[in-house]
Amino acid sequence: MTDNEIIALYWARDERAITETDLKYGRFCRSVADNVLTVKEDAEECVNDTYAKVWNVIPPQKPLQFRAWLGRIVRNIALNLWNKNHAAKRYKGMEVLLSELEECVPSAQTVEDEIDDAELGRAISSWLRTLPEEDRTYFVLRYWNGEALKDIAHRFGSSPEKLAQKMHRLRKNLKDALEKEGINV
Repeated sequence: MTDNEIIALYWARDERAITETDLKYGRFCRSVADNVLTVKEDAEECVNDTYAKVWNVIPPQKPLQFRAWLGRIVRNIALNLWNKNHAAKRYKGMEVLLSELEECVPSAQTVEDEIDDAELGRAISSWLRTLPEEDRTYFVLRYWNGEALKDIAHRFGSSPEKLAQKMHRLRKNLKDALEKEGINV
C-alpha cells in the first residue's frame, strides 16, 4: 500500500490505517525507538504511542514524506521517554550517541543557547547537503536513527573499525563547518 493510500485511510478514520502503517513501517519505527531506548518493552510502547499520535493528528495534517514524518514522531516520543527515565540510568544507547557528538555540537545550557538551536539545525542540514550521499547516509543512520556502527557497517559491507574512523572524520568535519559558521563548539 502506498503512503498516500495509508494517509487516505487515516482521513477516512479507517482503523486499517494503523495496521497498514505497522505493516509498512513497523520495523522502521521499532528500530528507531529501540536504538534510542535499548529497552524492548519501552520501544514497543513508543511505537504504540506513535500510532496513537498519528491517528490523532491525521487529519488535519497531511504529511508529504510519511516515513520521515513518522520517524520524527517515534524518535521524539522515544527521546521524551529517555529523558524521563534518564535519571534512573536505564538507557545506554542514547548516552553513547550523545557522548560521540558532544565534542562537535554545543550543548544547550542557557536560554540563549536554546534560541540558537534553530540556527544550529540549519547549519547541520546545510553541512549534510555538502556530503557525498554515502557519508550523509552513514551520519543520519548513526545520529538520527541511532543505529549501531556494527549494524551500519554490516549493511554496507564495511568493517566497524573502518566505519568508526569515517564517523570520527565526519564529526571533525562537522565541528570545523560549525566553527566556520560562527557557532561556538
